Amino acid sequence: MQRPDWAPETIDVERPSVARMYDYYLGGSHNFAVDRATARAMVAVVPQAPLMAQANRAFLRRAVQFLTDAGIRQFLDIGSGIPTVGNVHEIAQRHAPDSRVVYVDVDPVAVAHSREILAGNDRTAVIQEDLRHPERILTHPDIRAMLDFSQPMAVLVVAVLHFVPDDDRPAEVLRTLRAALAPGSYLVLSQASDDGRGEAERAEAEEVYRRTDNPLWIRSRAELTGFFDGFELVEPGVVWVPQWRPETPESAEDAEQAVFLGGVGRLGG
Repeated sequence: MQRPDWAPETIDVERPSVARMYDYYLGGSHNFAVDRATARAMVAVVPQAPLMAQANRAFLRRAVQFLTDAGIRQFLDIGSGIPTVGNVHEIAQRHAPDSRVVYVDVDPVAVAHSREILAGNDRTAVIQEDLRHPERILTHPDIRAMLDFSQPMAVLVVAVLHFVPDDDRPAEVLRTLRAALAPGSYLVLSQASDDGRGEAERAEAEEVYRRTDNPLWIRSRAELTGFFDGFELVEPGVVWVPQWRPETPESAEDAEQAVFLGGVGRLGG
Protein backbone atom coordinates (compact mmCIF):
# COMPACT_ATOMS: atom_id res chain seq x y z
CA MET A 1 0.00 0.00 0.00
CA GLN A 2 1.05 3.61 -0.50
CA ARG A 3 2.56 5.10 2.63
CA PRO A 4 0.88 8.36 3.75
CA ASP A 5 3.11 11.41 4.16
CA TRP A 6 2.46 11.40 7.92
CA ALA A 7 3.62 7.78 8.44
CA PRO A 8 7.27 7.37 9.52
CA GLU A 9 9.35 5.07 7.31
CA THR A 10 10.12 2.83 10.29
CA ILE A 11 6.58 1.53 10.83
CA ASP A 12 4.98 -1.56 9.34
CA VAL A 13 1.86 -0.33 7.52
CA GLU A 14 0.71 -3.90 6.84
CA ARG A 15 0.34 -4.89 10.50
CA PRO A 16 -2.53 -3.48 12.60
CA SER A 17 -1.63 -1.24 15.53
CA VAL A 18 -3.77 -0.92 18.65
CA ALA A 19 -2.93 2.80 18.82
CA ARG A 20 -4.21 3.36 15.29
CA MET A 21 -7.28 1.17 15.95
CA TYR A 22 -8.05 3.33 18.99
CA ASP A 23 -7.67 6.42 16.80
CA TYR A 24 -10.18 4.89 14.38
CA TYR A 25 -12.68 4.19 17.19
CA LEU A 26 -12.42 7.85 18.22
CA GLY A 27 -13.04 9.09 14.69
CA GLY A 28 -9.42 10.04 13.99
CA SER A 29 -7.69 9.96 10.61
CA HIS A 30 -4.29 8.51 11.53
CA ASN A 31 -4.98 4.87 10.73
CA PHE A 32 -4.47 2.47 7.83
CA ALA A 33 -6.78 0.06 5.99
CA VAL A 34 -5.39 -2.85 8.00
CA ASP A 35 -6.19 -1.02 11.25
CA ARG A 36 -9.73 -0.24 10.11
CA ALA A 37 -10.31 -3.84 9.02
CA THR A 38 -9.12 -5.22 12.36
CA ALA A 39 -11.13 -2.61 14.26
CA ARG A 40 -14.25 -3.57 12.31
CA ALA A 41 -13.57 -7.22 13.16
CA MET A 42 -13.49 -6.21 16.81
CA VAL A 43 -16.78 -4.33 16.40
CA ALA A 44 -18.33 -7.45 14.89
CA VAL A 45 -17.43 -9.31 18.08
CA VAL A 46 -17.95 -6.43 20.52
CA PRO A 47 -20.36 -3.93 18.91
CA GLN A 48 -19.79 -1.39 21.68
CA ALA A 49 -16.03 -1.10 20.94
CA PRO A 50 -16.26 2.52 19.65
CA LEU A 51 -18.42 3.40 22.67
CA MET A 52 -15.75 1.87 24.91
CA ALA A 53 -13.06 4.10 23.42
CA GLN A 54 -15.24 7.20 23.65
CA ALA A 55 -16.26 6.47 27.24
CA ASN A 56 -12.63 5.95 28.18
CA ARG A 57 -11.62 9.26 26.56
CA ALA A 58 -14.43 11.02 28.47
CA PHE A 59 -13.12 9.46 31.71
CA LEU A 60 -9.65 10.80 30.91
CA ARG A 61 -11.08 14.29 30.40
CA ARG A 62 -12.98 14.25 33.70
CA ALA A 63 -9.96 12.86 35.57
CA VAL A 64 -7.64 15.59 34.22
CA GLN A 65 -10.19 18.26 35.14
CA PHE A 66 -10.36 16.79 38.65
CA LEU A 67 -6.57 16.82 38.90
CA THR A 68 -6.21 20.44 37.79
CA ASP A 69 -8.90 21.39 40.33
CA ALA A 70 -6.80 19.53 42.94
CA GLY A 71 -3.80 21.72 42.08
CA ILE A 72 -1.84 19.29 39.89
CA ARG A 73 0.23 21.03 37.23
CA GLN A 74 2.45 18.15 36.06
CA PHE A 75 1.22 15.21 34.00
CA LEU A 76 3.06 12.09 32.82
CA ASP A 77 0.83 10.29 30.30
CA ILE A 78 2.22 6.80 29.58
CA GLY A 79 0.71 5.00 26.62
CA SER A 80 -0.76 8.24 25.34
CA GLY A 81 -1.58 6.96 21.85
CA ILE A 82 -2.15 8.99 18.71
CA PRO A 83 -3.21 12.59 19.32
CA THR A 84 -6.95 13.10 18.90
CA VAL A 85 -9.41 15.62 20.29
CA GLY A 86 -9.26 15.78 24.07
CA ASN A 87 -5.58 15.16 24.74
CA VAL A 88 -4.23 15.71 28.24
CA HIS A 89 -2.39 18.93 27.39
CA GLU A 90 -5.53 20.43 25.81
CA ILE A 91 -7.60 19.72 28.89
CA ALA A 92 -4.98 20.59 31.50
CA GLN A 93 -3.72 23.77 29.84
CA ARG A 94 -7.25 24.99 29.19
CA HIS A 95 -7.95 24.86 32.92
CA ALA A 96 -4.41 25.68 34.10
CA PRO A 97 -2.20 27.24 31.39
CA ASP A 98 0.98 26.61 33.40
CA SER A 99 0.46 22.82 33.30
CA ARG A 100 3.32 20.72 31.93
CA VAL A 101 2.66 17.45 30.14
CA VAL A 102 4.93 14.65 28.94
CA TYR A 103 3.55 12.05 26.57
CA VAL A 104 5.12 8.59 26.44
CA ASP A 105 4.23 5.95 23.86
CA VAL A 106 5.93 2.97 22.26
CA ASP A 107 4.20 3.45 18.89
CA PRO A 108 6.33 5.51 16.47
CA VAL A 109 3.24 6.94 14.72
CA ALA A 110 1.83 8.16 18.02
CA VAL A 111 5.16 9.75 18.91
CA ALA A 112 5.69 11.35 15.49
CA HIS A 113 2.25 12.93 15.45
CA SER A 114 2.45 14.08 19.04
CA ARG A 115 5.68 15.90 18.22
CA GLU A 116 4.13 17.44 15.12
CA ILE A 117 1.03 18.68 16.93
CA LEU A 118 2.94 19.91 19.98
CA ALA A 119 5.61 21.83 18.06
CA GLY A 120 5.81 25.26 19.63
CA ASN A 121 4.22 24.22 22.93
CA ASP A 122 7.14 24.59 25.33
CA ARG A 123 5.22 23.07 28.24
CA THR A 124 5.01 19.66 26.60
CA ALA A 125 7.41 16.90 25.60
CA VAL A 126 7.07 13.55 23.83
CA ILE A 127 9.28 10.47 24.18
CA GLN A 128 9.17 7.01 22.66
CA GLU A 129 9.42 4.42 25.41
CA ASP A 130 7.70 1.34 26.75
CA LEU A 131 5.63 1.26 29.96
CA ARG A 132 7.27 -2.08 30.75
CA HIS A 133 10.58 -0.25 31.29
CA PRO A 134 9.63 2.38 33.88
CA GLU A 135 13.23 3.03 34.89
CA ARG A 136 13.97 4.28 31.36
CA ILE A 137 10.96 6.57 31.52
CA LEU A 138 11.85 7.96 34.93
CA THR A 139 15.46 8.72 33.98
CA HIS A 140 14.80 10.07 30.49
CA PRO A 141 16.43 13.51 30.18
CA ASP A 142 13.44 15.06 28.39
CA ILE A 143 11.15 14.03 31.23
CA ARG A 144 13.57 15.21 33.89
CA ALA A 145 13.85 18.55 32.09
CA MET A 146 10.07 19.02 31.94
CA LEU A 147 8.84 17.56 35.25
CA ASP A 148 9.96 18.23 38.83
CA PHE A 149 9.78 14.93 40.71
CA SER A 150 10.11 16.72 44.05
CA GLN A 151 6.62 18.14 43.49
CA PRO A 152 3.27 16.34 43.10
CA MET A 153 2.32 15.14 39.63
CA ALA A 154 -0.21 12.85 37.98
CA VAL A 155 0.79 9.64 36.23
CA LEU A 156 -1.80 8.46 33.72
CA VAL A 157 -1.83 4.88 32.48
CA VAL A 158 -5.14 4.93 30.63
CA ALA A 159 -6.35 2.11 28.36
CA VAL A 160 -2.88 0.54 28.40
CA LEU A 161 -2.69 -2.15 31.08
CA HIS A 162 -4.80 -4.62 29.09
CA PHE A 163 -1.85 -4.82 26.68
CA VAL A 164 0.59 -5.72 29.48
CA PRO A 165 0.53 -9.43 30.39
CA ASP A 166 1.12 -10.63 33.92
CA ASP A 167 4.50 -12.01 32.82
CA ASP A 168 5.62 -8.39 32.34
CA ARG A 169 4.82 -7.67 36.01
CA PRO A 170 2.49 -4.65 35.69
CA ALA A 171 2.12 -4.35 39.48
CA GLU A 172 5.90 -4.09 39.81
CA VAL A 173 5.99 -1.48 37.04
CA LEU A 174 3.44 0.64 38.90
CA ARG A 175 5.34 0.25 42.18
CA THR A 176 8.48 1.54 40.46
CA LEU A 177 6.57 4.58 39.21
CA ARG A 178 5.02 5.15 42.64
CA ALA A 179 8.42 5.09 44.35
CA ALA A 180 9.55 8.03 42.20
CA LEU A 181 6.57 10.25 43.05
CA ALA A 182 6.29 12.98 45.65
CA PRO A 183 3.51 12.82 48.27
CA GLY A 184 0.31 14.34 46.95
CA SER A 185 0.81 12.78 43.51
CA TYR A 186 -1.93 10.87 41.72
CA LEU A 187 -2.25 7.72 39.63
CA VAL A 188 -4.99 7.37 36.98
CA LEU A 189 -5.68 3.89 35.62
CA SER A 190 -8.22 2.32 33.29
CA GLN A 191 -8.34 -0.98 31.49
CA ALA A 192 -10.74 -3.40 29.79
CA SER A 193 -12.46 -5.81 32.16
CA ASP A 194 -14.37 -9.05 31.71
CA ASP A 195 -16.53 -8.53 34.80
CA GLY A 196 -20.04 -9.63 33.85
CA ARG A 197 -18.93 -10.85 30.40
CA GLY A 198 -19.35 -14.30 28.94
CA GLU A 199 -16.31 -16.49 28.31
CA ALA A 200 -17.15 -16.69 24.59
CA GLU A 201 -17.14 -12.89 24.17
CA ARG A 202 -13.84 -12.60 25.99
CA ALA A 203 -12.23 -15.32 23.87
CA GLU A 204 -13.42 -13.73 20.62
CA ALA A 205 -12.09 -10.29 21.62
CA GLU A 206 -8.74 -11.77 22.57
CA GLU A 207 -8.57 -13.61 19.23
CA VAL A 208 -9.06 -10.35 17.29
CA TYR A 209 -6.23 -8.62 19.14
CA ARG A 210 -3.84 -11.51 18.54
CA ARG A 211 -3.61 -10.13 14.98
CA THR A 212 -2.15 -6.87 16.28
CA ASP A 213 1.16 -5.83 17.78
CA ASN A 214 -0.43 -5.94 21.28
CA PRO A 215 -2.56 -8.95 22.32
CA LEU A 216 -5.32 -8.30 24.86
CA TRP A 217 -5.00 -9.13 28.58
CA ILE A 218 -8.36 -8.56 30.28
CA ARG A 219 -8.60 -8.20 34.08
CA SER A 220 -11.20 -8.02 36.85
CA ARG A 221 -12.16 -5.12 39.10
CA ALA A 222 -10.27 -6.74 41.97
CA GLU A 223 -7.10 -6.98 39.87
CA LEU A 224 -7.28 -3.35 38.75
CA THR A 225 -7.96 -2.23 42.33
CA GLY A 226 -4.82 -4.09 43.40
CA PHE A 227 -2.75 -1.96 41.03
CA PHE A 228 -3.51 1.04 43.26
CA ASP A 229 -1.41 -0.46 46.07
CA GLY A 230 0.07 2.39 48.12
CA PHE A 231 -2.47 4.93 46.84
CA GLU A 232 -5.70 6.07 48.50
CA LEU A 233 -8.55 5.66 46.04
CA VAL A 234 -10.49 8.82 45.26
CA GLU A 235 -14.27 8.41 45.45
CA PRO A 236 -16.05 6.56 43.90
CA GLY A 237 -13.14 4.10 43.67
CA VAL A 238 -12.66 1.66 40.79
CA VAL A 239 -15.86 1.71 38.73
CA TRP A 240 -17.04 1.47 35.14
CA VAL A 241 -15.56 4.59 33.58
CA PRO A 242 -18.91 6.34 32.91
CA GLN A 243 -19.61 6.06 36.66
CA TRP A 244 -16.45 7.94 37.65
CA ARG A 245 -17.76 11.40 38.61
CA PRO A 246 -20.26 11.63 35.74
CA GLU A 247 -21.31 15.07 34.57
CA THR A 248 -24.97 13.97 34.55
CA PRO A 249 -26.71 10.93 36.04
CA GLU A 250 -27.86 9.94 32.56
CA SER A 251 -24.28 9.67 31.31
CA ALA A 252 -23.64 6.84 33.78
CA GLU A 253 -26.57 4.69 32.66
CA ASP A 254 -25.70 1.23 31.29
CA ALA A 255 -22.14 1.96 32.42
CA GLU A 256 -21.01 -1.66 32.18
CA GLN A 257 -21.41 -1.44 28.39
CA ALA A 258 -18.27 0.72 28.39
CA VAL A 259 -16.26 -2.41 29.37
CA PHE A 260 -13.50 -0.19 30.81
CA LEU A 261 -12.98 0.10 34.55
CA GLY A 262 -11.13 3.11 35.88
CA GLY A 263 -10.08 4.94 39.00
CA VAL A 264 -7.85 7.61 40.49
CA GLY A 265 -5.59 7.19 43.50
CA ARG A 266 -3.71 9.72 45.63
CA LEU A 267 -0.31 9.13 47.21
CA GLY A 268 -0.40 10.22 50.83
CA GLY A 269 2.39 11.37 53.11
